[in-house]
Amino acid sequence: MARKKESPSQTAGPYVHIGLTPGAVGIRGIYAQDLGKETGADAITLTGTVFDGAGEPVRDCLIEFTQADEKGRTKLAKVGRKTGKFTGFARVPVDLKTGKFRLKTAKPGAIKDIDGTLHAPHITAWIVARGINIGLHTRIYFADEAEANAADPVLSRVPKSRRATLIADKTGKSRYCIDIRLQGEDETVFFDV
Repeated sequence: MARKKESPSQTAGPYVHIGLTPGAVGIRGIYAQDLGKETGADAITLTGTVFDGAGEPVRDCLIEFTQADEKGRTKLAKVGRKTGKFTGFARVPVDLKTGKFRLKTAKPGAIKDIDGTLHAPHITAWIVARGINIGLHTRIYFADEAEANAADPVLSRVPKSRRATLIADKTGKSRYCIDIRLQGEDETVFFDV
């Protein structure tokens, strides 16, 4: 039997916003609102820019964030029903001119794994953009959680020289910033999940 060649994957763009965040590009009437806006009682603001391998902002990118709530609870539906606000999920397009993103959410608590291991407070991010065949998965940790970060079982598997690519700097009261670099010397660590 002749072996067939693998066909190429489809990329996420250039229509990623039309399909996933139509309101962000001015298309009305499809959904009441784009998915994934969230806030939390102790809201933080996470900002950053997505850069390509040439150091240019990626302007047609979309990021989906998932996280635990302030107490580290991850049963999202239960949490969402209880608070009426927090779902643990946000779908955020970058600014079409600057490539910057902004997420206002609750600062997550540490998560207890099935075996009892604690994971440092973090937000997971799934990044899609034109030219990316398969979404990129990463985690975003917080610089002011150094002790928890040092004990995190996932972060500890990342070489020390690369860990900084996963840690958001604290830039003010309840404000954090992290840039995501798709390629290059300071490329963000992405996970094969």
